[in-house]
Amino acid sequence: MGGTRFIGVFLSRLLVKEGHQVTLFTRGKAPITQQLPGESDKDFVDFSSKILHLKGDRKDYEFVKSSLSAEGFDVVYDINGREAEEVEPILDALPKLEQYIYCSSAGVYLKSDLLPHFETDAVDPKSRHKGKLETESLLTSKGVNWTSLRPVYIYGPLNYNPVEEWFFHRLKAGRPIPIPNSGVQITQLGHVKDLARAFIQVLGNEKASRQVFNISGDKYVTFDGLARACAKAGGFPEPEIIHFNPKEFDFGKKKAFPFRDQHYFASIDKAKSVLGWKPEFDLVEGLADSYNLDFGRGTFRKAADFSTDDLILGKSLVLQS
Repeated sequence: MGGTRFIGVFLSRLLVKEGHQVTLFTRGKAPITQQLPGESDKDFVDFSSKILHLKGDRKDYEFVKSSLSAEGFDVVYDINGREAEEVEPILDALPKLEQYIYCSSAGVYLKSDLLPHFETDAVDPKSRHKGKLETESLLTSKGVNWTSLRPVYIYGPLNYNPVEEWFFHRLKAGRPIPIPNSGVQITQLGHVKDLARAFIQVLGNEKASRQVFNISGDKYVTFDGLARACAKAGGFPEPEIIHFNPKEFDFGKKKAFPFRDQHYFASIDKAKSVLGWKPEFDLVEGLADSYNLDFGRGTFRKAADFSTDDLILGKSLVLQS
């Protein structure tokens, strides 16, 4: 379910390399396959020839039931599911399903003073990711063989969320980087290719049956440290960092910074010990991979918008004078 934007683009390639027959269920609004930066023409043609497509809207539940039951799939990778009601028709259509592998989020955890988050930690039923929690509960109640991965912040080439791209825009423009409050808030990023490998390692793995796994990078990083890591990855000079108090500004509906203004990171020990998985990318290497294969080639998802920066920098200059 999904597979043409970010995570699924890398996951589908790994599945094809493993010899699996892969069908992407999408609305067909985006090309079913796209050549990745650095991918040879031969590899792309070979991959494209092996991908099947089922066009439809996953919210058209009757179509989902009829089309999936006709195909009789063995495994479902649900990369873009947000609500439990979107998943139930899939389960109804595939009574002999061998495994349902779900992309959840570490955003489901209840905010806590005790970190990192573990898979057994309390969850927040009011989280904006509550639909993912309800999906995990549904999978449990249905008695199917399921596995759920909970990434923290995901980054890498083709990222459609303003994670590393937000920093790269400012670094390229030679602008200061505005970071809320002290800048020592600790967070965590995981490379999309490492996440894709984790999705492969849970497939058919008895140890992953009815289990949740946090997936992200090995190390945690402060906001200030992330700005410096992005600069190093892109070959930019040491960035000028400006700290600001968000309470002193009215940004309207715009976000002045792309991360939660809090400590937010999770333990990946369970995935390491149970699955034998571990990240291949350290943070700077991973950011360099993203920069070299995407932003550094002049491609990005969102154009630069420095309007909130200008508000912050304007007030900073007044205070300094």
